[in-house]
Amino acid sequence: MSGGDTEDFGVALRALGRTLRRDLVTLAPMPLPPLTRPRRLRWAPHLLVFWITLGTTLSNIDQIGIRYDAGVALGTFLAVVQGAAMLLALWRPVPAFWLSLLDMVLVARLAEHRLTQQTASPDTEWPWAGPALVAHATVLMLLALRAPARAVVVAAGLSALAGPLLQRTVSDVATYSSTTLLSAVVFAVIALLGIAIRGRSEARTRLVAQEEITAEERSRRTALEERGRIARELHDVVAHHMSVISIQAQVAPHLVEDPSAELTENLESIRQNAVEALAELRRVLGVLRADPAEGPADETDPGTAAAPQLPQPTLDRLDGLVAGTRAAGLTVTTLETGRRRPLPPGVELSAYRIVQEALSNALRHAPGSRVEVALDHGPDGLRVRVTNTAPEGPVPDSPGAGHGLLGMRERAAMLGGTLESGPVPETGGFEIRVFLPAGGS
Repeated sequence: MSGGDTEDFGVALRALGRTLRRDLVTLAPMPLPPLTRPRRLRWAPHLLVFWITLGTTLSNIDQIGIRYDAGVALGTFLAVVQGAAMLLALWRPVPAFWLSLLDMVLVARLAEHRLTQQTASPDTEWPWAGPALVAHATVLMLLALRAPARAVVVAAGLSALAGPLLQRTVSDVATYSSTTLLSAVVFAVIALLGIAIRGRSEARTRLVAQEEITAEERSRRTALEERGRIARELHDVVAHHMSVISIQAQVAPHLVEDPSAELTENLESIRQNAVEALAELRRVLGVLRADPAEGPADETDPGTAAAPQLPQPTLDRLDGLVAGTRAAGLTVTTLETGRRRPLPPGVELSAYRIVQEALSNALRHAPGSRVEVALDHGPDGLRVRVTNTAPEGPVPDSPGAGHGLLGMRERAAMLGGTLESGPVPETGGFEIRVFLPAGGS
């Protein structure tokens, strides 16, 4: 190894040492989170740790106080310290690990002294008794669930090496049952299992976060697509009015005998501005034009997608829309109240599209249901209500993003209106209520 490689290795080793000190020499809280599901078992891990703590503490009192001949008082104290380390690991696993390891080493030294004096129970387990082994393994698992993998590997290595290091200092211990190899295997398995569970949990968390981001992006894309569709439709409405203005400005001079030069000049300026505005509108919004080959026409409005040269629909075409929906298998009734009066083209178009989307949703999600379309013409605007009953047959899987309500809400908001939707408990169906102000355009 060259001098440069040696220096790089030393730098990397020092960096690893600083990282491990930061991971394993800290009092930072790392509470064990409850389970996300099932909700009724969200605190099950904490209760399990509590019961393990209770069982190992009672067993340790017997092991240390009686079998190791340490006395009830000292045995109880050391057992309670080990149990406290387990409970502490639920919130601060790093200090809990060091406390548990220190307690195990102290108990092993005490047991070594009693075994040397042959006052402890013969054939007892050493250096780690069963209850202590279970308790420390639990602490190590709780550490592995929240600490980085590198810190867990080091912690498991220190725990596994503690046994052989203690045995090397002992030469005349009486007969005992060694648990050094068993403890090394247990600590290694616990560390690997904890790292795997933590990795799976982190992967699931990242997946959920990614799904949320994807859903948000899908909603945003759907909203943009719907706004583009609305812009394409309103482009036709605006273009129509601009064309009318241009034609009227061109014809107006011929309707007046001997028009003045100023009037002719102003009307020509109006016509020219309308023509230029229309050309600019088509140039800017032309990219929003949908390709007629993008897809088939909507089944509830035959011909609209395949024939973009047709004028934009208004409420006058509502009967044809309802007839198409009835032919598709739904029972549709219409109810119109109030005195009908002319509405701005944007309101007519949006109302038609909202009813169209609501009927399409009923076809997809409530086959065989009964649908009522109610229009209420008020002095302040138009109220639209579309209600369907529960489906009479199985609901097939519906492809697509399922953002029809989003499009309807975009259309209502564009005109300064409101949209409310929700299930109808009495019938098991669904209802959409929309208000479009008469001044919307």
